Amino acid sequence: MSTLIYIIGVVLSVLAVIDILKKPISVVGKIISAVLVLITSWVGLAVYYLYAKNHLTEWFK
Repeated sequence: MSTLIYIIGVVLSVLAVIDILKKPISVVGKIISAVLVLITSWVGLAVYYLYAKNHLTEWFK
């Protein structure tokens, strides 16, 4: 069961990073956002998908 949760987390992290890289923001903003999502695990994923996904372009103009 824990392996399944780990795999789901990895897949969601990769999808979040791909989504971040597609956004029209600066390269530094993309790097900062991707690193934060990757190092904060489930908390970072939750914050990204629930709040930050729609606000990244405002934050990193």
